Amino acid sequence: MASESHDAGIPQSNVAHSEVGEAIEHAEAAHSPLEQFEIQPIIPIQVANYDVSFTNSSLFMIIAVLGVYAFTRLGARQNALVPGRLQSLVEMSYEFVAGMLRDNVGREGREYFPVVFTIFMFILFGNLIGMIPGAFTFTSHIVVTATMALFVFLGITAIGFMRHGSHFLAFFVPEGAPKVMLPLLVPIEIVSYCVRPISLSVRLFVNMMAGHTMLKVFAGFIGALGALGVAPLLLTSALMGLEFVIAFLQAYIFTVLTCIYLRDAIHLH
Repeated sequence: MASESHDAGIPQSNVAHSEVGEAIEHAEAAHSPLEQFEIQPIIPIQVANYDVSFTNSSLFMIIAVLGVYAFTRLGARQNALVPGRLQSLVEMSYEFVAGMLRDNVGREGREYFPVVFTIFMFILFGNLIGMIPGAFTFTSHIVVTATMALFVFLGITAIGFMRHGSHFLAFFVPEGAPKVMLPLLVPIEIVSYCVRPISLSVRLFVNMMAGHTMLKVFAGFIGALGALGVAPLLLTSALMGLEFVIAFLQAYIFTVLTCIYLRDAIHLH
């Protein structure tokens, strides 16, 4: 009887341990720092076996676009001789992007100001909106940043061919290089040119994802430590300030690299 009782107790113990293990895994998954990056469908849409659902990522992209539109329209509408705060911010944004184009491309870059300004403001607002608790940071997804980078890459390549025709291919021939080295240098230049969208997209995606993950990890320590969570609270506050700087910096880097690539397409150097 003792043997039967002992044998019968083993499955019950295994079941109990299994249930506890599943509960722990579920709790860890619920508080995972990567949970904030999950794309959730809001309006499920299926078109010919393709999932084109309206998601939380789509929603916050629209919010970013509306935010940029409202910011620029409201700021420009005042048109006061002595600008207020909002008008000053809009004018500073315009001048900041115009200065980037002027310094990196020259006067030829003025016609591309609307596109470059839109890229900068869209990324900046996307990064900043993602700092709001409960919001979704769409710039932390490689599919979003890669699409923007591919748009920039293809657009600038098209500009190069439209302005220079087949002479644009001279961009891949280093000036002053010995002819005997060209079979080696030209493929290197082509590969270097083609990896531009990868470097653009990965830099933005990695920085935003890593920063938000680190914030979520340290924020989790605050509640777990209770009264001893003062140090994580202070560190999280400092990281929040740093993330705001990084949000602006990543928008700037993406935009200034776009200006540099545009300069190459226009001036072929």
